[in-house]
Amino acid sequence: MTLDFTSSMLWALYAAQAMLLAIICYRRFFHPLHSVPGPFLPAVTRLYLWYHNVIKDGSYYKKIDEMHVKYGPVVRIAPNEIHLADPDNYDKIYSLSSKFYKDPLFYNALGVEVMFTAIANNEHRQRRAPLDHFFSRRAVLGLEDIVQEKVKKLCRRMHGSLDASKPVDLRAGTRAVSIDVLSEYAFDDCWNHLDVEDFAAWFSEAVRGTGVMWWTFQQFPALLRPMQSIPEDYAREMSLAMNGWMDCVVRTREYVMRVNEQFKAGIKPKRRTIFHELLDPLSTNGETSWPPSFERLYGEALSFCTAAADTTGNAMEMAAYHVVTNPDIYDKLKKELRDAFPDPSTDLDYTTLEKLPYLTGVVKEGQRLSYGVISRLARATPEGGATFNGYFVPAGTTVSMSSWMMHRNQDTFPSPDTFDPTRWMDPDRVVVRAREKRLVPFSRGSRTCIGQNLALCELYVTLGTLFRRFDNLAAFDVGPEDMTYVDYFTAFHPKGSRAFKVVAKGAK
Repeated sequence: MTLDFTSSMLWALYAAQAMLLAIICYRRFFHPLHSVPGPFLPAVTRLYLWYHNVIKDGSYYKKIDEMHVKYGPVVRIAPNEIHLADPDNYDKIYSLSSKFYKDPLFYNALGVEVMFTAIANNEHRQRRAPLDHFFSRRAVLGLEDIVQEKVKKLCRRMHGSLDASKPVDLRAGTRAVSIDVLSEYAFDDCWNHLDVEDFAAWFSEAVRGTGVMWWTFQQFPALLRPMQSIPEDYAREMSLAMNGWMDCVVRTREYVMRVNEQFKAGIKPKRRTIFHELLDPLSTNGETSWPPSFERLYGEALSFCTAAADTTGNAMEMAAYHVVTNPDIYDKLKKELRDAFPDPSTDLDYTTLEKLPYLTGVVKEGQRLSYGVISRLARATPEGGATFNGYFVPAGTTVSMSSWMMHRNQDTFPSPDTFDPTRWMDPDRVVVRAREKRLVPFSRGSRTCIGQNLALCELYVTLGTLFRRFDNLAAFDVGPEDMTYVDYFTAFHPKGSRAFKVVAKGAK
């Protein structure tokens, strides 16, 4: 009996080895992508991707860059995925008319059914329609006072700290502005991170933790549901950041419940929120999933906040860092702001700020070098397949591009690692338009970031006000090595990097 059992186990082991070898051989030599250049390991297993994004701390995007240097504009980065470096391919995949759709393996790992994760393009359009006008330019201008209020609060906090010769953490401060603006603007329920002593710096770490899990759930999807089923009390014990995250989850759930009850009772709010738009059948334009589930409502809220915090915060931080560490840029920006707003105590309105050419260059360079979403944006190839730089890929193939490579393309952006606001002031408008076409911090097309109008308002008002009211800031104990990124879909700074803090010049 023992011999029979041992023999069966050996045969099972041989069969498993043979099957593994067959899979490797198929993927490398017979798969439809076998002719696409790239290293051996990513062609045969997604574990290579998982290793660089989890074990090596979100570094696969840099590995992909190295692959393009070696293999050319089209590389195979996973068994069924190619990555493209040629900027001319971007509109083919991400334009309004594109039939490419979100890759299910990539986005289903988030484990939430919200607008952002909708796979089919028509489903996304239905989910987005009720909120488009809410985030329109007109709507943002109508509620600009919210942005102004939050920026004033940041400035008051800064004055207090600087007058006491204490450094101000603008890494956390810029994110607090973004969270407080979004939560009040979209929910009418401000999270008040600007009122917390450290600007609720834990929030970014909590969001970062979800990014780590996302990479793991892509590789091991069977882990998703068990992890989502962990009781709240146990989740809070994982870390201080997770405990804070659970506070946000609970607060959002309770608020959604209140709005839902008010809506059912016919109580009209003082100001409509995204929840009122999603619950109103007149706004949903026949969405098949209406009425939205309770889980979707608070899921939308959390997805908006996590998307807003680090993308907009990164852009503000990156721009501010380069201004205060470059005296020439600082002086030019201060002069332009003084000329436009002689009284430093006045509100710096968005419509005036966005017309200032040098400030616009600072904003765009901040976006360019913070990348928006640094990760590759994975899309599935539609029926009929597609051809990229001479390589045909069949329907179902995952195709991706990244803002990291678009924003650092040397043909479009000479000396791409240099923060240069004047590159957006080139007298040759053809050159500037070409650069604008390849600046994609919000992506492009039907899946472009819905919050871009609000984000731009925040960027202009925050940076304009900051450098009109503070003309003697200096970086404190931080260097360019601290302004690098790792990829957890959104860009995060590596663990151990020093926060970007500022002090008044001459302060010790």
